[in-house]
Amino acid sequence: MTDLLTPIQAALDLPQTPLTQTSVGALPSTFAVTDLASASLGAAGQSIAQLIQQLTGRLPSVSVDRRLASFWFSSSMRPVGWHVPPLWDPVAGDYASADGWIRLHTNAPHHRAAAERVLGKVADRDEMAANVAPWNAAELEQAIIDEGGCAAQMRTWQAWQQHPQGLAVNAEKLVQRQTFETALDKPWLGSVARPLAGIKVLDLTRVLAGPVASRFLAGLGAQVLRIDSPTWNEPGVVPEMTLGKRCARLDLKSAEGRQVFESLLKDADILFHGYRADALEQLGYTVGERQHLAPGLIDVSLNAYGWSGPWRNRRGFDSLVQMSSGIADAGMAWKHSDKPVPLPLQALDHATGYLMAASAIHALAERFASGRGGSARLSLARTAKLLVDAGPVPEQPALRAEEPSDQGLLIEQTAWGQAHRLLAPVTISGTPLQWDLPAGELGAHRPQW
Repeated sequence: MTDLLTPIQAALDLPQTPLTQTSVGALPSTFAVTDLASASLGAAGQSIAQLIQQLTGRLPSVSVDRRLASFWFSSSMRPVGWHVPPLWDPVAGDYASADGWIRLHTNAPHHRAAAERVLGKVADRDEMAANVAPWNAAELEQAIIDEGGCAAQMRTWQAWQQHPQGLAVNAEKLVQRQTFETALDKPWLGSVARPLAGIKVLDLTRVLAGPVASRFLAGLGAQVLRIDSPTWNEPGVVPEMTLGKRCARLDLKSAEGRQVFESLLKDADILFHGYRADALEQLGYTVGERQHLAPGLIDVSLNAYGWSGPWRNRRGFDSLVQMSSGIADAGMAWKHSDKPVPLPLQALDHATGYLMAASAIHALAERFASGRGGSARLSLARTAKLLVDAGPVPEQPALRAEEPSDQGLLIEQTAWGQAHRLLAPVTISGTPLQWDLPAGELGAHRPQW
């Protein structure tokens, strides 16, 4: 097994204790994707175990099922008699340009519109492929970015090492942590069974990484309120990612929306956000202002391409970072393929999400000890470096196929119909992961605690 746990423990200030892992096999990849799933989930479990030890004197044991961890990195929900909408827009994907490959990310309507302003309106992938073909990949990437869209040229890892953004990300820590002087004296209201009961989490994230983090905290008893803009939707991931949460909508550009947001923030213990690096600042909510509004706040954020360098404010997603950072190129060589080969799932998103959850729990432990708030910054590109640095892995046996016994007995009454969830991939003795609310639609609740 590739040891990804040790660098994660070091980044999170966790004791270098081994992790009990059960089941064998791995997802097919040149990279240690299953090891990354186990290590990131295990670190989140170890973080909550450390918190429980700090508060009660008893250290729970933690174990991870490698097979279930791998499945959860794809999806945990099994609908009964209905289907989750497709994850990808019909024209999203990889295209051959005049001098290499480029990926277009068009899942959000405004991102597709940006690509079509550059390439022309298209009905399907064939039309898009014809329009992309004459372009130089680097020029097309830049043209789409300039229009406010999302695209990534396929680069080799070596090229990424010399790229200004690759150099910047490589100099960053996996988790950039800071402790604030602002303090809050709030007692622990939880229990071993529900250690985060009484903790309010304001979640401004979307798609996968941030929602993975808040879903994990909800499973430990936290009260999670997710806030989306009035127009945002992501039907392909909402049923998977809203488990355990209440979801409301707010316009942070309106006076009324800002007033409601500030009142919610005042009572929040943890804020998750995943906008571009300067987005909250531009709305007037600087780090200092957030601490002023909510003394003792735990402020955990992520972005795609890192927190320094020329791309710090670039829109990006897991699949694009895989193209930029050499992962898709390495997969292509490993598979002897004539087109990009990404990871078998959105592993950068999911792993970063569990690292965000662990970071929040670590900062919460610090606040219970000293009263002081703290922050953590993570990025998909820095998580990619963690995975690539571990190197290619020899082929391992495939994971055993999913079975009915992998699902929990409870039926979840979601907004779309009944569903099962897979059993939790991490076991913390005395602290079961369990969610009080089923998955629901965005905007289904009022913006209030």
